[in-house]
Formats: sequence, C-alpha cells, structure tokens
Amino acid sequence: MFRIGQGYDVHELREGRELILCGMKIPHDKGLYGHSDADVALHAVADAVLGALALGDIGHWFPDTDAQYKNADSMLLLKHILASSSLCDWELNNLDLTIMAEKPRLAGHIMQMRRNLADAFNCNIEQVSVKATTTEKLGFCGREEGIAANAVLLLRRIK
Repeated sequence: MFRIGQGYDVHELREGRELILCGMKIPHDKGLYGHSDADVALHAVADAVLGALALGDIGHWFPDTDAQYKNADSMLLLKHILASSSLCDWELNNLDLTIMAEKPRLAGHIMQMRRNLADAFNCNIEQVSVKATTTEKLGFCGREEGIAANAVLLLRRIK
C-alpha cells in the first residue's frame, strides 16, 4: 500500500534572524520569522508526511501557542514525527521538495539539503529531490518578503 502526502508552507523574511532551510544555516542578510526556527522547507515536508497518513498538520503537533516550541529546531520536530508509532509501518519511497526564493541562490546548498533529509528519513539520497526556483520577481517571494516551500512524497507500507 502507498500513501501520497503534500505539504506547503510560507514564512516571512526578516532582519535579525538566521536563515535555516532543510536544517542548515544559509548565509543571507535576512532569516525566516516564525515561532520555531521557521524552516519553511522542513515544515512543508512534515506536513506532507502527516498529510499522507491523515495525522493532522505540524501546527496541530507543535502549536505556536506552546512556549516549549519557541525557536525549536525544525529538524528535531520532523524527526519526532518520523519516530512516532503512527509511522512505524511506513517508509519513504520518494520525496520531492521545491523551495521558492528570489534570494539567496540555493544551488550550492542543494546536495547538503538532500543529505540532511535522507538522514532524517534514514533512506538513500536518491530517494530525495530538492529543487530551488525563483518566482521571476513576482509575488511576495519575488519581492523577497518571504520564502515558500512545497513538498510531495510517497510513503509505502513495510509491514
């Protein structure tokens, strides 16, 4: 049996914050604003996992009204989801993640992002695709007001 999940997230760019994407610090003059570290890419991936199994969304699992998640490391949040008993019979077949940002350019970071995700899912790097695109200066991403991410994945039952 297979289950498909899709996740989407957006965060605002602000000065005075670090830019964290796929669990890694990216050099930039602005970072993403949110209750946690605002890793928009991992939030989209987490929602895709949760959506595939109808387990709610990241806000349900880690509400921004809960102080314990203030500045939380989103990689740890994703790993918590992946370690839950609800996922013990499932493994990643493949993941396709797209990050939409005018700046910074992300091409030089893609391989490490893929490695970080493959490590989190305990899978082969060939099962993980990460792509970056601009929005051709259109919309909030194009105006460099924020970054968006979209993730699609396929889980397969192993038991």
